[in-house]
Amino acid sequence: MNTRIKSTTVLFAQHGCIGTMTFNRPEVFNAMSSELILAFRDLTAELKKSATLRVLIIKGAGKAFLAGGDVSQFYKEQDNISETVKPLGDALHEGIINIRTMPFPVIAQVQGACAGAGLSLMLACDFALASTAAQFKTAYTQIGLSPDGGSTYFLPRLIGMKKATELIMLSDAITAEQALALGLINRVVEVDVDADALETETMKLATRLSYGATQAYAHAKLLINQSWNTPIKKHLDDEIAYFSDCSKTADFKEGVTAFMEKRKPVFIGK
Repeated sequence: MNTRIKSTTVLFAQHGCIGTMTFNRPEVFNAMSSELILAFRDLTAELKKSATLRVLIIKGAGKAFLAGGDVSQFYKEQDNISETVKPLGDALHEGIINIRTMPFPVIAQVQGACAGAGLSLMLACDFALASTAAQFKTAYTQIGLSPDGGSTYFLPRLIGMKKATELIMLSDAITAEQALALGLINRVVEVDVDADALETETMKLATRLSYGATQAYAHAKLLINQSWNTPIKKHLDDEIAYFSDCSKTADFKEGVTAFMEKRKPVFIGK
């Protein structure tokens, strides 16, 4: 897939049906500049319409995943930032919604710092794998801000009100093991012996998902997204409607045939 989005701050590459988005400001731990936010929004909008992607990996260049907003930019614009923050915040949030509405799994590959809007973005992904060196922090209140990027939406749902309040208000850093125990990430990968272990494990998961029933994943993601806000009767009606939709796919026919033939299914994502 050749994207029309050209940016030096957010890179994209696709190999087969697996895409990789890379935040590329390693000199500042991939902190979000205006350019990066706009490129992130535009690229995610394009990728969600892709007919060839079946999995997306999101990662950061260098030693960090994404260290939140660019505080140096905040400092320079502190006297008028309240006037410029709305359009940039809207752009960031469009990108977050794009991730949540992509009809395929999105995996965060987290190394080093994952803070502020970086944490929010990671929480929006369907899966998150982190190295043992990763650290997680909400960070906002330390510079006198309330959160953005959806962390106040995702955190209470994942870990409850009290713990979410603690992470947001106290803003203490937590380790990858602590994040795993809280349910913020799926796996911790040891990187002391093999520096490439995180990338290897992420690609292994992406490859497994890429061979899965893509339409079933897409419908399951829709149901998970709406599960907190939809009345149970409507939710159950949607479940059976999506079940019915999936039963019309080639992957369903392949899945039940493979089950009866006692072999591994070969899904094509259609």
